[in-house]
Amino acid sequence: MFALRSDPMLSQFLTGAGALTFLVLTTRVGAQDTDWPAYGGDPFGTRYSTLTQINRSNVSQLTVAWQFDPADAPPGRFQAQPIVVGGILYTVTPGSGVVALDGATGKLRWSWKSGEHAVGRGITYWTDGKEHRLLAGFGRYVYAIDASTGKPFSDFGRGGRIDLQSDLDRDPETQSVSLTTPGIIYKDLYIVGGRTAESLPASYGDIRAYDVRTGKLRWTFHTVPRPGEYGYATWPKNAWKYTGAANNWAGMSVDAKRGIVYVPTGSAAADFYGANRVGDDLFANTLLALDATTGKRIWHFQAVKHDIWDRDFPSPPVLVTVTRDGKSVDAVAQTTKHGFVFLFDRDNGKPLFPIEYRRVPPSTVEGEVAARMQPFPLKPAPYARQLLTADMLTNRTPQAHQWALDQFKTFRSEGQFVPFMVGKETVVFPGFDGGA
Repeated sequence: MFALRSDPMLSQFLTGAGALTFLVLTTRVGAQDTDWPAYGGDPFGTRYSTLTQINRSNVSQLTVAWQFDPADAPPGRFQAQPIVVGGILYTVTPGSGVVALDGATGKLRWSWKSGEHAVGRGITYWTDGKEHRLLAGFGRYVYAIDASTGKPFSDFGRGGRIDLQSDLDRDPETQSVSLTTPGIIYKDLYIVGGRTAESLPASYGDIRAYDVRTGKLRWTFHTVPRPGEYGYATWPKNAWKYTGAANNWAGMSVDAKRGIVYVPTGSAAADFYGANRVGDDLFANTLLALDATTGKRIWHFQAVKHDIWDRDFPSPPVLVTVTRDGKSVDAVAQTTKHGFVFLFDRDNGKPLFPIEYRRVPPSTVEGEVAARMQPFPLKPAPYARQLLTADMLTNRTPQAHQWALDQFKTFRSEGQFVPFMVGKETVVFPGFDGGA
């Protein structure tokens, strides 16, 4: 037997964007077959494989085993992480289709075209032991496909698909919701977020659960609370009528034993100016622990209050087990754009390490009211540099260093949570794409 590995970035270097390239050790030493049945490897989001055949001593021996080119899209659009179930590889393609390939040979088993034009990052697999379904999102639509035949289920949702721009209490045709990172499975529920606009107007970033067989909406969690809901008081009175986002675009993780889905969200709209949403803005920039059956909030943690730096949670949380005081603790770990790792008890959200709320600078921009305090974890140490200083500037040449130094002297570089100001550049470090 042998181990396969797929790497979309590597495929671009080897064969051009859009080709799926797989590498295999020519030595073919023994290793067990191991599936990769979910985005992130498993519902815990660990991105970990138990396979040991490929290691530091032999990685240089990898050669191309096979490649498959769907040839259905312009360069640069392949962002997907394939899944593998029962030795069959399933993936969305750059041209908004789905293919099933034999994992050992790359032979095409079936293919299907959605007819949409949208980038997808993955696909979701569900089975009850008898039926096997794939759920694939392209833009505003989610389709259910028979994993054995590649045929879509025509009785799924409305007209064979879920419309993510519906069920938002707003006119669907005036909304903009699309799915990039795939949803996650809990029992017979498909739980999903979506990408929304980051400026106004923006759709709600509701977290929703759909029946995997029928496509019917089973529950909704409002990330922009309505009147009477928890968190409503952290927004202006009527903000829920005109604002939006606070969406889950990065993906989520689920603990099936506990029946909890862990959902990280991004910033509210507009992401760099919040005069129309003065307040902490729950549940933007929040790690949510929701009852996976009902969508009810169990606990939450907001990493950025009143975000004006686009500091979305950028990745699914990872469910880990750590040892504290000689005891095993099931925890959830969440990375951030500003280079922090937060760890919480999965059951109650209690931090495993102290979190210190520190006073941060006020905003001088007209109409803006920045949060006075922001949370900083005392451990673990940040994994990204937190402050850009003059001694970190380029020394490539004396002239380059002097140029950079002259520019830097005109900037405001004071670390995290420094509001932007008019007439002076503000350093955001790590940058907008973030430490994670």
